[in-house]
Amino acid sequence: MFKTIKRGISKVQEDIKVIYDNDPAADNIAEVILCYPGLHALIAYRFAHKLYKWHIPLVPRLISYLTRIITGIEIHPGATIGRRFFIDHGEGVVIGATTVIGDDVLIYQQVTLGGTGKGKNKRHPTLGNNVIVGAGAKVLGDINIGNFVRIGAGSVVIEDVPEYSTVVGIPGRIVHRTIVDEQGNLMHNRIPDPVKCDINKLKAEVEILKEKLSNC
Repeated sequence: MFKTIKRGISKVQEDIKVIYDNDPAADNIAEVILCYPGLHALIAYRFAHKLYKWHIPLVPRLISYLTRIITGIEIHPGATIGRRFFIDHGEGVVIGATTVIGDDVLIYQQVTLGGTGKGKNKRHPTLGNNVIVGAGAKVLGDINIGNFVRIGAGSVVIEDVPEYSTVVGIPGRIVHRTIVDEQGNLMHNRIPDPVKCDINKLKAEVEILKEKLSNC
């Protein structure tokens, strides 16, 4: 029991440190502890998840429900979340029951890690390590998101994504343009629009064909 409590405290300390180290708006540790709903939701989740693993009925879901009311973040106690998980801002985040999240993952507000169908089996996504999910993105179904993947704001991802990829659009499409900085952070202001790119290509091809026809 003592070891379990000690591990829990160690994880909370890591969660606090990762926020303080990565959010320039965090001025001090006290501010992180008192003013970050993502941290509050994660602490409540870790407690509820432990009870869930012990097969205690109702209480874990009740903790999850009360946490959603207070923080606006819904994390099912059945989800599996790794170390140093950071929910930035947090309002509207939903994490489903069979979601698996690796270490050093960052997600922004309005993100949904959701399921498809009504089965009891694995129906939510699996995120690898060092993944970033932009604001408003939806990652749906039993799919695998590889390590170091970057998902652009507002994207809808419904298929597996290989590691070291960047995904944007609806539905999500892998883009090869570099839109991360030297530290690996997603530069949201440089996210391309793959649909617009395809339309521009078609326009260019039409202009070439028109020119050829006019010369006939």
